[in-house]
Amino acid sequence: MTESSRAALVALRAEVGKAVVGNDGAVTGLIIALLCRGHVLIEGVPGVAKTLLVRALAAALDLRCTRVQFTSDLMPGDVTGSIVYDPNKADFTFREGPVFTSLLIADEINRTPPKTQSALLEAMEERQVSIDGTPRPLPDPFIVIATQNPVEYEGTYPLPEAQLDRFLLKLTMPTPSRADEVTILTRHATGFDPRDLSHIGVIAGKSDLDAGRAAVRSLTVHEQVIGYVVDICRATRNSPAVRLGVSPRGATALLAAGRAWAWLSGRDYVTPDDIKALARPALRHRLELRPEAELEGATADGVLDGVLAAVPVPR
Repeated sequence: MTESSRAALVALRAEVGKAVVGNDGAVTGLIIALLCRGHVLIEGVPGVAKTLLVRALAAALDLRCTRVQFTSDLMPGDVTGSIVYDPNKADFTFREGPVFTSLLIADEINRTPPKTQSALLEAMEERQVSIDGTPRPLPDPFIVIATQNPVEYEGTYPLPEAQLDRFLLKLTMPTPSRADEVTILTRHATGFDPRDLSHIGVIAGKSDLDAGRAAVRSLTVHEQVIGYVVDICRATRNSPAVRLGVSPRGATALLAAGRAWAWLSGRDYVTPDDIKALARPALRHRLELRPEAELEGATADGVLDGVLAAVPVPR
């Protein structure tokens, strides 16, 4: 069961590729998040198929997917649901919000005020929402895939550090290469409709995710690899360009992502290379740079590259 589940999850990249061109890394990141029960922040300019990517993955996994466009007037109840009066029953009933799904696309999450952003915190951390004092569990699996635009900041509300830290990974989706863009236009010229995903087959399902999660949890992690994760995270806290380094939650996220990547790669143990491969997506959003370092052109990825080059790799 474990081998077939791994093969099915790896095959998702090719199936999603029927709808989205040239983003195998982002697909892998979302699969890792599902295996780790973590959330993902995707950053990219409009038009690079962020939403299409998630919809295609949901179709290939036969999971329910809902999308919420975050705007300045979005209220918490618009996401979590609310108590409404039912005249037919002459009573108040709970109407579920779009958060009751498996894959929630929080589109342009930084365009809604902090009050609504914080409504997601309980859902992301506890897998439940509390309405009128009653906790209501969310489906399993449940992950939030939030998107944001990296170049347009007018009218936005930057996510607080507490919420950023609850995203397992931050993925970036750049504009496609020329070859990929030619492929995209060729598909559209021959009748491809991004709103119709009926050609996406169901490759894997919840049972494969459950088997994968159990297998990932059973992976062997040597104490030297654990020490390597700790050394990387501690080094970020000592970097002169960083005001706020990676927290212990970030260290556990990096280790979890590394274990999932090792299992997807066909191994039952974690290597330092697995940790290095996931360090940037797992840690880049957890660093707060000093203003003077940003003015000098420093970036979170650049700091992490320096840390990875400086921290000794266990042999």
